[in-house]
Amino acid sequence: MTLPAIEADAAARPPRIGLLDTARGAALIAMATYHFSWDMEFMGYLAPGTAETGWLKIYARAIATTFLFIVGISLALSSTPEARWPSFWKRFGMIAAAAALISIATRIAMPNEWIYFGILHCIAVLTLIGVVFVRLPLAFTLIVTVALLAAWITDNFGTPGLLRSSFFDPRYLAWIGLAEMPERSNDYVPLFPWATPFFAGLSFASIALRTGIVHRLAAIGTGSWWTAKLGRHSLAFYLIHQPVLIALAYGLSLAVPPPKPDPVETYLKQCNAACVMQQGEALCHSFCQCTLQKLQTQSLLTPLQAGTIDIENDERVQTIAAECSAEAQ
Repeated sequence: MTLPAIEADAAARPPRIGLLDTARGAALIAMATYHFSWDMEFMGYLAPGTAETGWLKIYARAIATTFLFIVGISLALSSTPEARWPSFWKRFGMIAAAAALISIATRIAMPNEWIYFGILHCIAVLTLIGVVFVRLPLAFTLIVTVALLAAWITDNFGTPGLLRSSFFDPRYLAWIGLAEMPERSNDYVPLFPWATPFFAGLSFASIALRTGIVHRLAAIGTGSWWTAKLGRHSLAFYLIHQPVLIALAYGLSLAVPPPKPDPVETYLKQCNAACVMQQGEALCHSFCQCTLQKLQTQSLLTPLQAGTIDIENDERVQTIAAECSAEAQ
């Protein structure tokens, strides 16, 4: 590319939006506070299921929504006027490698709840999908955004299970997001419904580029210098913060040991937290009470909580789950 062409390309690029960096940095801080609540639960300071229910569940979803909305905006901006492929593939490679590292680490540390498709996996796949849509007419992106939003409304407020099938339950299909009962994971962010905020961000940025809103936003500034700086190093922060936080929580547990939890209360809260991700609370209450009773009757509750039973492959646990699921319907 000649020097005039390079200068013309640089002039056509949208300006950097400092507020976007600030928003990303604020989302990172929010994410760290949520993860620390998970760490405190893991160490026994909070009741089991606390981080996955109530306002903390809403908090976590709001953070993930914000991240993916920003990813959609950033992809549209960085691909204007044309995708800069060397930097695109470098960024994608870093995200994909980080996602693979997290899967490997959690598979070793938490084999029953390892992260097979978390937020980094979702961002990596959506990045590949999104880079195609930024080259298509805006109408295509808007149609997909509206369709995803309609599907999300149907899934949450329409006919329960209409869009889902047990066919998608295995891990190799659960990442799509149409599973009825996906495999348990400590960070499960499938394409549906999480492509919705991503495409919303893609649509917003595409409209903003066409209407001049981007330049008005860039003129506002960053708002918070240190938060904006943090937002420019989001991947590094994401990889580093959790080992630091879990180390702090572990150190606290050595200095001030948490109280010993009640095994029945622990099981019920964990069961309900996992169940309400796919079913209503009333059904989950019946299901968890039923499985608790059967596990106690067969003397399986203690070994299950001790991790000596593989809940995914143990036929006794699978039979109990099937029987109680049928009774709860």
